[in-house]
Amino acid sequence: METVPGVKKIAVLRANALGDYIFGLPALDSLRAAYPDAEIVLLGAEWHTRVLSGRPGPVDRVVAVPDLEHPPRQFLDWARAERFDLALQLHGGGKQSNPVVSALGARVTAGLRAADAPPLDRWIPYVYYQPEVFRYLEVVGLVGAAPVTVEPSFALSPGDHAEARRVIGSSGPLRAALHPGATDPRRRWPPERFAAVGDALAAAGAEVLVTGTGGERDLVAQVCAAMRRPVRPLVDALSIGGLAALYAGCAVVISNDTGPLHLAGAVGAGTVGLYWVGNMINGASPYRKRCRPMISWTIHCPECGLDCTRDLYPERAGGTGCRHTPSFVADISVAEVEREALDLLTARRPDRAGQPHRAGQPDRAGQPDRAGQPDRAGQPDRAGQPDGHAAASPDRDAVRRGLPVSR
Repeated sequence: METVPGVKKIAVLRANALGDYIFGLPALDSLRAAYPDAEIVLLGAEWHTRVLSGRPGPVDRVVAVPDLEHPPRQFLDWARAERFDLALQLHGGGKQSNPVVSALGARVTAGLRAADAPPLDRWIPYVYYQPEVFRYLEVVGLVGAAPVTVEPSFALSPGDHAEARRVIGSSGPLRAALHPGATDPRRRWPPERFAAVGDALAAAGAEVLVTGTGGERDLVAQVCAAMRRPVRPLVDALSIGGLAALYAGCAVVISNDTGPLHLAGAVGAGTVGLYWVGNMINGASPYRKRCRPMISWTIHCPECGLDCTRDLYPERAGGTGCRHTPSFVADISVAEVEREALDLLTARRPDRAGQPHRAGQPDRAGQPDRAGQPDRAGQPDRAGQPDGHAAASPDRDAVRRGLPVSR
């Protein structure tokens, strides 16, 4: 599809959480390549304004959406006065967000559309099971933006690196990070298993860090208490930019399927992600050089035995999901995770023959780190919630009662 002529200003609605933003980066990069002279304005959440200011990347300006479900007239008046040429909905199924995008006054609107959402000028169906990165690349393709990458790349600033050094010191021995938290408890691997992998990494010579937010303090403490070898907890110790710089210096990050996992991948760290099988479809990288997803095939609730995939398929018999919250990833063994983590750790040893993958560089040739590109005016500085879930977004395709959904 051809690009839209005469485009000077583009609005992109994507007002959800960290992991969601990371998944949208290839689409934003492709949009930037297709419209190099246009101003791209992200209509995001409050945390975007803090995290993206002054940061290089595809977004020129961030404006927080005050209330997606009931946007105030003042916000809509401001948007119409901006005279957007394109308005893109990358937020979700569109039940709440498509009316907002249509009300911005853009010449052309495009985005996702679930069965219960009104149409835009151009749209693709919102189907729950689709790799998120490709979902948003499809949307920007509606306005002629061909894919320039399929790998998210999150740019680091000198300030990010300085913050990480202040908190954890200069990069010395091999580092490994464990992230045991996740918003949905069904996506959490047991803390004692993180501890077992941490001990194996420490025995192999790594300095082991355990990261988390304030609400994950108890999980971090459980992991540290269960470890026999030295470990360092880091709870709410860094902004998102500082956390990204920390992860960029790690040989491997082991994490549940949550925002920090995807952030680590976007700065070039080796990752071992712990996925429920449905979330693996949507969220895991297709590459395996430095991204090693571990898959749990549990679909029946460990407490009541109900098949928790059936709420997506009403024509199939078997129930509509339950409200129990045991781990749905506990069938992933320590041995599997340890094997992949040690392999990634070994690949980054300074005494290993050959050139190790360097932090901040995607695996694909010809796709350099965005750090070092000139700043785009008006981008915010990453601080906020380093968890990648859109629980606060009312515009998801559905609130999945039965599925341990990602982000």
